[in-house]
Amino acid sequence: MSLTPSERTLRASIAAHTMWANTDDWSARTKPGRDAFRRSFDKQVDPKGVLAPAERSKRGEALYQAHFKKMALAKSKKARGTAG
Repeated sequence: MSLTPSERTLRASIAAHTMWANTDDWSARTKPGRDAFRRSFDKQVDPKGVLAPAERSKRGEALYQAHFKKMALAKSKKARGTAG
């Protein structure tokens, strides 16, 4: 059976909604992804793995916070209708 792109999208959406309807602990379900996202900042600040773990974590946390501040700034600018 060949599906159109919109039918595949709809089928995937149905599957996702069904999955979440059957998930008791949403936080536990998304934890691996959240953890991987957080670790990505540590890797950005120390791609060669030369920093001490505590220092890598400290710098990664700073970059993580900066990421969300940038997102908040962009959202604020968009809400005001300004660019740059």
